[in-house]
Amino acid sequence: MLSSVLIANRGEIAVRVICTAKRLGLRTIAVYSEADRDAFHVKLADEAVAIGPAPAAGSYLDGEKILAAARRTGAACIHPGYGFLSENAAFAEACAAAGIVFVGPPPSAIRAMGLKDGAKALMEAAGVPVVPGYHGDRQEPDFLKQKAYEIGYPVLIKAVAGGGGKGMRRVDKAIGFDEALAAAKREAQAAFGDDRVLIEKYVLNPRHVEVQVFADSHGRAVSLHERDCSIQRRHQKVLEEAPAPGMTPELRAAFGEAAVAAAEAVGYTGAGTVEFIADASEGLQADRFWFMEMNTRLQVEHPVTEAVTGQDLVEWQLRVASGEPLPAGSDEIGIDGHAVEVRLYAEDPDQGFLPSVGRLDLLRFPQGDGIRVDSGVTEGDSVTAFYDPMIAKIIAHGPTREAALDRLAKALAETVVAGPKTNLAFLRALVDQATVRAGRHDTGFVDTNAAALVGGAVADPAIAEAVALLFSPPSEPVRVDGWQDPWSTTDGFAVSGGVGRGARVLVDGEPYDVHVSWGPEGVDVTFADARSTGAREGAAVKTDGGVYALEGGRAVRVARFDPLEATLADLAGDDRITAPMHGKLVAVYVVEGDTVAKGDRLFTVEAMKMEHTVVAPEAGAVVSLSAGEGDQVAQGAPVVVIEPAEA
Repeated sequence: MLSSVLIANRGEIAVRVICTAKRLGLRTIAVYSEADRDAFHVKLADEAVAIGPAPAAGSYLDGEKILAAARRTGAACIHPGYGFLSENAAFAEACAAAGIVFVGPPPSAIRAMGLKDGAKALMEAAGVPVVPGYHGDRQEPDFLKQKAYEIGYPVLIKAVAGGGGKGMRRVDKAIGFDEALAAAKREAQAAFGDDRVLIEKYVLNPRHVEVQVFADSHGRAVSLHERDCSIQRRHQKVLEEAPAPGMTPELRAAFGEAAVAAAEAVGYTGAGTVEFIADASEGLQADRFWFMEMNTRLQVEHPVTEAVTGQDLVEWQLRVASGEPLPAGSDEIGIDGHAVEVRLYAEDPDQGFLPSVGRLDLLRFPQGDGIRVDSGVTEGDSVTAFYDPMIAKIIAHGPTREAALDRLAKALAETVVAGPKTNLAFLRALVDQATVRAGRHDTGFVDTNAAALVGGAVADPAIAEAVALLFSPPSEPVRVDGWQDPWSTTDGFAVSGGVGRGARVLVDGEPYDVHVSWGPEGVDVTFADARSTGAREGAAVKTDGGVYALEGGRAVRVARFDPLEATLADLAGDDRITAPMHGKLVAVYVVEGDTVAKGDRLFTVEAMKMEHTVVAPEAGAVVSLSAGEGDQVAQGAPVVVIEPAEA
């Protein structure tokens, strides 16, 4: 076994690798950017090395800095986690040149599977079924549009490099092809430094089924069975499970054989995931699944495979990297029960799932039999705009699929997050949705059922509870050197009449007018517009970051209104078009003096590996621009001012 490992990553995967490495007796070395100086993975490791500024390009994506840290600390191997440098063949080669083991496949395999066009050609040669489409080198827009017409709409534009839904667009009609192609290429260039794309037939009623494979340096490759990752949003996985609903032993064998053949075709070593798209219009069938791509690394959703197989996949990675044979063969790897995982993100489902940033003022995770939580943050940490907004993965394991989903639903009900907006309420609704429970979903399920999965709000009784907590007097009278302030006594005594006053509070920045009164029974709150406050029970909490009202997985911050904090921006009209999230302006489509129509594109902001294009809410003239292409902008910052056209 190797003696030490440097983890070239951050967040929950860094924590995950450190925990297994420590159990195996390896010395663990973390790296961190300026933004992660106090991160959980840094505190957990035996050693930690600073590698640069917050932007990943100057830190976690800088292979030279990471190799320098490995040399300085004497690391025997580098585990890349997933994302960042995990599928970078040049970095794997640089590790070998430095005499440091790269915990992953050989560079040749990374290259073979790293470009989707070449990988599909290789798979066709190996007899692995491939989705129909154009996987060639030509990239002229008119040529690609013609190929899309020949394939037949709907089609999928996909970046040749990378994954995770970046540089991917579904196009249903020719009229939308040009804009989708430009956006996919721009996003691919930003994410992977390569704007080439391929065109594939879009499979209707698709299921996303992937197979976990492992290979060692002794010539053996095995399948650790499948995972179903069909519940997605914007091609990003939301819920993953193992085994796949509707899978039979015969189908499992067919998927596994195809996946192992794919790994063997590239001389694979280590952990990999072979991803297939299946036509589920008539259920899973042996002649209706096709190779999509191979991820030459560990996957985010690997815990569900660990739960049902009883294997530690990070341990397998470290053992294979040490030159050991695989710990088990295919016939020794069974399936015990069912496991389901969801990804808890800092994002706002009610605002199109825009990423959210801020301090995690409150963070409570569930515990219990069959529950696992993988996280790289703790209460008090901050979610920044520099990295993926994942807060945690919550995994439930049970004897049956129904039992696993029940445990997951209970676990999500026990999870509490306050600070940035999260998708917790969305996940709770998703896990309880009848189609999901029946296993009849496909990759379009979330988009089709968005109205039933998002929306809702923290109700007035919970807000009233938070207001009461906000205005509650101190639990003990104020005392100074033995002297007690009589005005701080909380016995409800009043010189004349009742004790109460009107007040204005802000609920996530929105003003609420309330009346607050104090008496022997505590604080009473009524709304100025006579809305009912109802029963108030345990719906509010006070944290270092303020008071929050909590309900159904949602949290809103309740604060006293301070008129002195009003700014000129707050007093401006609705003509200002603001940034919907913290991020970088990757495109600005207008200049001062332009005339725009309602719906015209104004600018595109990118953050946390996601683009969002803002359009004109009404017709008018562009009066001014407050930021330009390449600038960083804060959420809510004005970018464009439009003077509305006269009616």
